[in-house]
Amino acid sequence: MHCWKTINVKKQYGFDRIFMLSSLLVLAVFSFFYVMLEILHDNPLSDERFMVFLISFILLYPTHKAIHFLPLIRYRNRIRFSLKTQFGFMPILAIRIKEPVPKALFLFALLAPFFIINSILIAGAFMYPEFGHYFTMLLAYHCGLCLIDLLYIKNLARSPKKALIEETETGYEILIPPII
Repeated sequence: MHCWKTINVKKQYGFDRIFMLSSLLVLAVFSFFYVMLEILHDNPLSDERFMVFLISFILLYPTHKAIHFLPLIRYRNRIRFSLKTQFGFMPILAIRIKEPVPKALFLFALLAPFFIINSILIAGAFMYPEFGHYFTMLLAYHCGLCLIDLLYIKNLARSPKKALIEETETGYEILIPPII
């Protein structure tokens, strides 16, 4: 196998640009979805269940990471988890793939949290319109979390179909099996 390309979105875009793009995405999603909900539902909003919102907000990131892991569960022996801190206080859960996995499965693992969690949050906003502002904030925050996944998907989409993906210190390597 040989390396077709190495992708490191964090180096390619830089932390500041990713943070700015993520913040803009959060604001855009919140603005669009909140206005849409207000047009469709004229129910008064409730500030009850704020603690449920706060707990959901805190648990959204670990849930996002867990859903990334679920499609890769049969490769669990090839995956290493680590906990890092960013800015000295914010815990970041890292999932590193030690051995190559098929590109299609890796793309599915990247997309799974986006579709599953966002679908639940959108459904919740329509089922409980009095808490639509909570669901909108959670949706916007989650879309901001998903930005880096979407950037990786954008870069991986143009790679060969039969490629394997492996994570190294330099980023994700797209490996191509030899043609026989």
